[in-house]
Amino acid sequence: MSSTPTVVDDGSGLASFRRNIWWGLAGTVACVLGFAVGDWLLDPDVPAGLRALTGLSTAATIVACGVLLARRIRNEAPSTGWLVTAGGAAAVAAAVPLALGEFGIWSIAPAATISVLVMFLPSRRAWPVLGVALVLLPAVGLLTALGMDEPHLGHAAWMPALMVVAFGPAMLGMLRGWQVAAHLDDARKLAGQLAVADERLRFAADLHDIQGHHLQVIALKSELAARLAEADPARAAEQMREVQQLAGDALRETRALVQGYRRTTLDAEIANASKVLAAAGVEVLADVDADLAASLTQGPRSLLGLVVREATTNLLRHSRATRASMVLVPDGAGARLVIDNDGVRPADLGDLDGGSAGLGGGSAGGGDGTGLMSLAERLDAVGGHLSWTGEGDRFVVTATVTG
Repeated sequence: MSSTPTVVDDGSGLASFRRNIWWGLAGTVACVLGFAVGDWLLDPDVPAGLRALTGLSTAATIVACGVLLARRIRNEAPSTGWLVTAGGAAAVAAAVPLALGEFGIWSIAPAATISVLVMFLPSRRAWPVLGVALVLLPAVGLLTALGMDEPHLGHAAWMPALMVVAFGPAMLGMLRGWQVAAHLDDARKLAGQLAVADERLRFAADLHDIQGHHLQVIALKSELAARLAEADPARAAEQMREVQQLAGDALRETRALVQGYRRTTLDAEIANASKVLAAAGVEVLADVDADLAASLTQGPRSLLGLVVREATTNLLRHSRATRASMVLVPDGAGARLVIDNDGVRPADLGDLDGGSAGLGGGSAGGGDGTGLMSLAERLDAVGGHLSWTGEGDRFVVTATVTG
């Protein structure tokens, strides 16, 4: 098993943050134990066998603590084997120097190991356990020093306490920082999902308002026509003609709703995209020439709005962006819209000629007004142009329109 936590980077920065926490905590344990015990291990006055035993147990303590830290940061249960290894190795790494009267280094291994182990406990139990260690380790050092007639009793007592205070709060504090970051990322993702769900609910409510009344009247008139079919065929036919008219009205109003949804203003699309992306944790820079946008005719303005919507959808679904920009500037007799983000994934670039999902899910000739390929065809038809490029982690969509 690898001791380094393996995490897929989703663009939120949590993967690198998790790795940094692991390296910080495991590196602290390794450096403090290595430097503190290293000089003593090189002392020729200490028997070689005891030095070898202490060195091996210290190394085992470092490795076991690193593995346990990785499991805790990944929210995995501790392995019994590694728990036993960490506890046993720390006990040996402490017992040998303590038996030889090395009161300055004996407590480092047990203090570090206890601090790692309490990370698997709930906070309400972790701090009391550290409190017990803060009393127990100095007591062991003090009693041993008294038994050896050590003249510097204070050193034997305060050094273990210092090690517990140095390791314990640092371990628990960094763990808490990681947990808070993970909760904030979950909240960021939820905010983005809620923003999308809110837009869907708005559209569904509008659709219900339009169709609900018509369908209710259609149902009533159809029932009346069925009852009149034999008794008064003329009235039944009249009712069915009204049903036909109502159905046509409902269809026209539904089409108008969808067209209104698709042909919203460019300003509204950019404002909505900025809100949705911000809710998803993406930093958005919108630089739009308001006078230029207002001067465009309905057709080009609508197409640019669709480009904004499609690019935003792609960014939310297929990228790991943390920053995005939307810039509208003059371009000859028309305007140029550039949408840029820093979260492209190579797998999403796909085959440009095939209209991959990463590019919007629309294939050339799809004709449904969605997907970058279909939008490119619509822009070409009115004298505009749509292009997109991916380089490194950047993905840039550029649309130009005339008048």
